[in-house]
Order: sequence, then C-alpha cells, then structure tokens
Amino acid sequence: MSQRLPSPAYAWYTAILLTVVYVFSFVDRYILGLLVEPIKLDLGLTDTEIGLLLGPAFALLYTTMGVPIGWLADRWRRTWIVGIGVVLWSIATAACGLAKNFGQLFLARISVGVGEATLSPCALPMIADSFPPEKRGKPVAFYSAALSLGAGIASLAGASVLIWSKSAGQLSLPLVGDLQAWQFAFIAVGTPGILLGILMFLLREPARQEQVGLSAAGKPGLRIAANYLLDDRGFFAGFVAIVCVMTIIAYSQGWLPAMFARTWGWPAEKYALFNGLMMLAIGPLTVNSTGWYIDRLFNRGYVDAPVRMMIVGTLILVPTGSIAPLMPTGELAFAVFALNLVGIAMVSAAAPTALLNVTAGEIRSQVTAVYFLVIGVTGLMLGPTAIGALNDYVFGAENARYSVAVVPAAFGLPLLLTLRATLRRYRQRVARLQTIADS
Repeated sequence: MSQRLPSPAYAWYTAILLTVVYVFSFVDRYILGLLVEPIKLDLGLTDTEIGLLLGPAFALLYTTMGVPIGWLADRWRRTWIVGIGVVLWSIATAACGLAKNFGQLFLARISVGVGEATLSPCALPMIADSFPPEKRGKPVAFYSAALSLGAGIASLAGASVLIWSKSAGQLSLPLVGDLQAWQFAFIAVGTPGILLGILMFLLREPARQEQVGLSAAGKPGLRIAANYLLDDRGFFAGFVAIVCVMTIIAYSQGWLPAMFARTWGWPAEKYALFNGLMMLAIGPLTVNSTGWYIDRLFNRGYVDAPVRMMIVGTLILVPTGSIAPLMPTGELAFAVFALNLVGIAMVSAAAPTALLNVTAGEIRSQVTAVYFLVIGVTGLMLGPTAIGALNDYVFGAENARYSVAVVPAAFGLPLLLTLRATLRRYRQRVARLQTIADS
C-alpha cells in the first residue's frame, strides 16, 4: 500500500537538499586525493601511508556501516540519521586540516567515512517516497548529478590549492593558529556542511511508499531483506554486475593523475583543472538528461526504461575506457574520457531508479545499503588494486596507460554477454510486483 505523498514543491525541496548534501560529501571525500603532495611534504608521510588514507581509512567503515544504518533507517527518522552523519563528516573533514601526524589524519578519515555512510541508505529511499514511480527518474538523476558536481568542485578546489600553495606562505586563523594551504582547504570545505546538517534535522520525514506486507509484525529485519534478495538472486546479480563494472572502471581512474603525469608529463594541477571542468560540464547534464528520458520512456509504457539506459551507458563506458589511455596526446585522451564520463553518468543515474522501482518500500533502505556496500567494495578493491598490480608485475610503472586500458576490457567484455538476460529479468520482476500490488 502507498501513503500520502508530499506536495510536488516539497518533494523537490527534499531532493534538492539531499543533492546539495551529496555534493558536499563528494567534495569532502575527494579533496584529499588532490592534496597528496603538500600533505606528504608537510607531515613526512610515505606512499604506503597515503595509500591507507586514500583507501582503507575511508572505505572500510564507509562501506560496512551502510548495512546497519540501512536497518536503522527502515525503523527511525531518516532525516535525523542524515543530519547526524552530515555534522559528523563535516567536523571530521575540518579535523583533517588540524591533523599533525598520520595517526590523527587516519582517525579523521575514518570519521569522514562513518558520517558519509549515513547518506545513501536514507537519501534514495526518501526521494522514492516523495515521488510516484512514473516521476522518479528526474529527481533520482538530479541527486546522482552530485557525483559529478562534487568530484568536479573537488578537482577545481584542489587545482586552486595546488597552484596557490606554490606561492602562498602560512595562513593564520583565530583559535587555530598558523596553517598551511592544504590545511586551510580541509577547514574551508568541511565547516559549511554543519549548516546542511541543521537543515536536515528540520526536514519533514516522507511517508514510506509501496509497502507490500513483507512482515505482519513490525518492520522487516535483515533476514527478510536477505531472503527478498535471494528469492530473485538471478536478477539482482545481473543488475548489480552492471553497476559493479561501472564502479571498477570509475575507481580505477583514480590513477589518471599519475597516468597523465607519466605518459604526457602533465602536472597534477593541470590534470585537476581539466578534470574539474569536464566533470562540471558533462556529468550533471548527462545524468539529468538520463533521468528526463527515463521518465519519458516510462510514461510511454517502457517499464524497463532505467535498465535500457544502464545498458546504453555500459556500451559507451567499456570501449571508451580502454581506448582513451591509448590516445597519442593528453588532450585527445581527455576527449575520449569525456565520452567515458557520459557512460559512467548514465549508469549512475539510471541504476538507483531501476533498483527503487523493484524494491518493496518496507526494506528499501536495507536493500539500498546492501547495493552500495557491494558496488563500493567491488569498485574500491578491484579497480585501483588491479591497476597497481598490472603496473608492478606486467607493464611497468612508466606504462601505466596500458594498465588503465586493460581494466575496462577485462571486466567489461564478459558483462556484455549478460545484458539481454538482465533486461528480460527486470521486466519479469516489474510485472510480478505489479501483480502483488494489484491483489
């Protein structure tokens, strides 16, 4: 059964506020990667320590905390959960700028991950509960645009700091004292998020939609959610595999600054500037266009519209991911990577809509949490790690471009054989849920 929906204006206010929060989460998450060199120099860190800060320090609790938070979100006010998380990760980001050694920075990054783990299990279900199924494509895509916006803003901010840090001396803030440029960058991007946390506490909780009676005694637990996924594991495995390949390719591109430096001699600030402008110009336009087209197809009777768009995105991102690193110049490589971003953005925008449309309302937060756990762990573990291993044991560090080219082909080509079956199973699942809803 479905509950009363909020007004369209308030529904969009909810989607916009959550999107702004999501943008801030990506800025806070990615700013570290662009400040590696000044942090290493100032704190005397090794590459191994930097690797721990970029990956495990953030990812371990960010991915694993999502499941218990999803369980809590199916029982408690999601607006408050996100509000607490935003305040936590904002303070933790600012604390990164106050760190004096590796241990302090590691703990601050762990706290950023814990705070950001609250967002995805709550945000997408809240958007789904604010709009009817035939109108979800645009708001979900609008929310997904935050990925490109956040990464783009982080890149431009990082480029500015890298350029500025070469000429600026120390800064001084009241109560804090003298700061290096990289420290000021963390404080500047972290503290405004506290205001967003307050706005989340004031946001009205949307009523949960499309409940189908999964549990007669209170809210369904993790066992019911797990059984729900296992009952149609063929569909969920094929669906999640598409998104996992996207995240593997996307996370492997964390090596692109190093690849551009080693292959074409680009300094980090040049890459960051190009990447930021590309993200801002292409990402939001692509994800919002994808959402608009999903709604248009849905209203014309194509209930499988989200998966159709996921497939189109996959057919773009797999070949361009392998071709781009092989271009003769950095500029041509960026042009092909721009097409690759279109494919990544299409899958990023369409996949959440597809998942929300075939998940019962009672367990939406838990299923969403499991979804982000799987795609996050897969992308973080396989993408960057595969590039590093290929650099060390196959091609050599100076030939990183070949490692970057191999990963999309190795993971993406086998996936292409499963796309038709996943589309068929999605149609069957929509029909099955519609039958339950009508009975």
